[in-house]
Amino acid sequence: MSDAAGEDSPYLDEKEQRQAAERTQIGPLVIHEIVREEGLAELARPVPALAVSSVAAGLSIGFSFIVEAALRAGLPDAPWRHLVASFGYTVGFLIVILGRQQLFTETTLTALIPALAERDLKTFGKTFRVWAVVLVCNLLGGALIALALARAPVLPHDVMVAMDQLAHTEIARPPLTLGVAAIGAGWLIGLTVWLLPGAGPARPWIIMILTYAIGVCAFPHVIAGSAEIAYYCFRGQGGLATYFGHFLLPVLIGNTIGGTALVALLNHAPIAHAFNESQPSRAHHQTRPKPRKNK
Repeated sequence: MSDAAGEDSPYLDEKEQRQAAERTQIGPLVIHEIVREEGLAELARPVPALAVSSVAAGLSIGFSFIVEAALRAGLPDAPWRHLVASFGYTVGFLIVILGRQQLFTETTLTALIPALAERDLKTFGKTFRVWAVVLVCNLLGGALIALALARAPVLPHDVMVAMDQLAHTEIARPPLTLGVAAIGAGWLIGLTVWLLPGAGPARPWIIMILTYAIGVCAFPHVIAGSAEIAYYCFRGQGGLATYFGHFLLPVLIGNTIGGTALVALLNHAPIAHAFNESQPSRAHHQTRPKPRKNK
């Protein structure tokens, strides 16, 4: 289907032609530019604002852990329990993404696209700065909510038992398995970023479907999972080696590979040629002197 479908129809007036064109799917270059502009906005944000939003995201993502555990606690011990309880995993992501908070696995994509487009050291430096701030503050927010959950009796006992079970199941897998599985989570979150610009009112459904896939397939997510493992450690069942060595490092590597190499590069590469060809004309347009007004 043409991106301008309906615009040249002799059977529609001008208003109807615009309405027809607005209902067509946006092209990949348009999506690329939307994501690139979002990335530029992230690179331009002051560090304090970036940090506050990232801590908020770390706190919010903890609700994925809480709601999944609450659903698990309320369901019978049946083979299908995981399929239903995993819907709870989507809650934290809905809060973070729709609330425009800074989440590391989103930022790995959006902050990288401007660097891939510009390809200069200054932009790559800004990208790594954003990554570092968002990651550290996300982990801090996740640790804070994990500490509150582990030390304060704010949830029913059966929910806390379910939280213990979820965290134990996650940490029972070998680090290599966690790292490889984490590629899937990074890929799906990256695809979420690419799908949202054209999703319109379906945005919540896109987020729910793709993050449900992460939960039901047990693909570890470095921020959501860090809240679980921090909770596990604050409950006295693990230490720093468990948190950083067994979970955080391999999952961080896997998520980053999935979100950058397999999404940013694969989605940027098919249109990079067209994007690069348009650069001279854009530069010419930006530097063209304005015509003088006749006095």
